[in-house]
Amino acid sequence: MRVGMNPQKKEKKIELQFQHRLIILVYLPQKEGYYKNIFDVFKLCLESAITTINSSCAITVVNNASCKEVVDFINDKYQNNEINAVIHHNENIGKMDAIVGAARASREPLITISDVDILFKFGWQQEVEKNFNFFKNVGSVSPIAVKSTYRYANSSTLAKIITKKLKFVLEAIPENVEDYNLYLKSLNWDKECKKEELWPIVESKNHKAILGSAHQILTINREIFFENVPKKPSLTLIGQNSVYNYCDGPIDFSGGLRLSTFNNYAYHMGNNVEEWMTNVQKSNVLKSKNLEKSIVNLSLNFKPKRNNSFVFKYKEKLVVKLFDLIYTRSIKNNM
Repeated sequence: MRVGMNPQKKEKKIELQFQHRLIILVYLPQKEGYYKNIFDVFKLCLESAITTINSSCAITVVNNASCKEVVDFINDKYQNNEINAVIHHNENIGKMDAIVGAARASREPLITISDVDILFKFGWQQEVEKNFNFFKNVGSVSPIAVKSTYRYANSSTLAKIITKKLKFVLEAIPENVEDYNLYLKSLNWDKECKKEELWPIVESKNHKAILGSAHQILTINREIFFENVPKKPSLTLIGQNSVYNYCDGPIDFSGGLRLSTFNNYAYHMGNNVEEWMTNVQKSNVLKSKNLEKSIVNLSLNFKPKRNNSFVFKYKEKLVVKLFDLIYTRSIKNNM
């Protein structure tokens, strides 16, 4: 028999504490073979995230059936209030189902989804958030500056360039070259970027961003997870177009811009920690002690569209062909 009334019923409505949530998915079943050194990579990823976020951002770690040592490490971080939330799965439910489930359970207007091998650089959160303020209708922003992904799952942005609703220029960014070559190396890609090479840039209100992005780390408008991501589960461990179907495609279908920060604010590490990576984190720690972690007042102005996927894919092909016809030759001649 119930005695008395639940005191929570007398409480006022909950106030949203954060405006940004970072979700890091980790799957480390053992410390052997491919996974031998990834625990160290994950530790550096999480430490860099904790060091660089400000008070308006919270971290959720999603454990997708990792080994006990990893689980204990995550739980210690949670108990010490270094991370805000933990989701544990006893079985690997697949990359995208784990990420989408955590994202839909989050209440913050901006959600960053990150692989376990991302190294965060001081200032990444603020620079990402600024892009949502300066550009209209932003779907996603990545803090990894990549110049070769401008056409990937990005027809909504290309369409705005073609119709002159978004200013587009080619510009050299010498300060990005060293970091971009580290990115290429992390993927075992041979091509190296040179200082004089031009990057595809979009501009709004005197603020610049790079056209397009990769998907190892993306900050996404929360509404896209409800309006454009499929309602049915992926039921896929990894690959088989699951990332496109549940992440890249929905961002494009939403009609939102897909951008990267003008300068590089994160790194892809791969499955081994190198000395330069620990040096980046040392710099993060020094800056976090000596510099103020400013808070960006978000002003989101984007309402995702519900596009018919079949019709959209037809338009996508047309937009890409038009963009290639008008711009791509010039881009390739200068990149």
